[in-house]
Amino acid sequence: MDKIIVIVGPTAVGKTSLSIDLATKFNGEVISGDSMQVYRHLDIGTAKVRQVEMAGISHHLLDIREMTESFSVAEFQKEARLAIEKIQRQGKLPIVAGGTGLYVQALIYDYKLGAAEQKASDAPNPLRETYEQYALENGNEALWKKLAAVDSLAAEKIHFNNRRKVIRALEVFEQTGKSIVEPEEVPEKLYDAYIIGLDTDRAVLYQRINARVDKMMTEGLIEEAKEVAKYPETQAAKGIGYKELFGYLSEKESLDSAVETIKQNSRRYAKRQLTWFRNRMTVDWFDVVGDPQAVKQIEKKVGKWLREG
Repeated sequence: MDKIIVIVGPTAVGKTSLSIDLATKFNGEVISGDSMQVYRHLDIGTAKVRQVEMAGISHHLLDIREMTESFSVAEFQKEARLAIEKIQRQGKLPIVAGGTGLYVQALIYDYKLGAAEQKASDAPNPLRETYEQYALENGNEALWKKLAAVDSLAAEKIHFNNRRKVIRALEVFEQTGKSIVEPEEVPEKLYDAYIIGLDTDRAVLYQRINARVDKMMTEGLIEEAKEVAKYPETQAAKGIGYKELFGYLSEKESLDSAVETIKQNSRRYAKRQLTWFRNRMTVDWFDVVGDPQAVKQIEKKVGKWLREG
């Protein structure tokens, strides 16, 4: 089974830095596992690695879509696996770094994506008309909130204005008790993946998130948000750091309020990321923020794992 390294964890815990360190030490290349970094021109709000930070390491799945395009889990799964094959053919080690849990899980395991959605589409369901009527009376966002309350995984992936998909996801949950984005059977593992998880003290993490948002603001996040705001129906417009600024851009909210909401949503997302990885994957956890020796420990463990064949 082919070996890959996967680095997971919430935002602002050092995944990018560690991925470059390990790629340098173990002759690797980095594959982004982030659902928003695929978009061109969305650099600040997605905390995309800069050219100067790459240290000559090749990076994959960055800037491969326009912000007006969609990008699904299935597309990520296909393109990331092609990148892994390409890196391995060069005799190098693939290193996946990112915080989008569903993407990482779909990559490592043989997920047959789309089956649940097809089942929901084909099956007659009296709930559909009820949901349609609810949306007509209360709006698409109110319907989406119903989905978010029972299936946050699907809600994160489906725009609230995509009423058809929201209703399908609600139907699947009603029929099966499962998320539309999960397979019905436990899939086969495709790679020998050493999964490194990064975390740190919660108060420290939140301080780092807040500081990162402040830095994004000084670097020009508002200008990026202005571009995204031109395409409010797109997947990119759902991204944290952009959607919160739309109220400010339309003069309905103060800038201070919008920035505080970005920080709050970023902290909440970090908490959801940690919950996902702790509950769904076998992860070796480290604190590279609070422990000066953590990187050395990781390097030692990776070296041993590689030698074990």
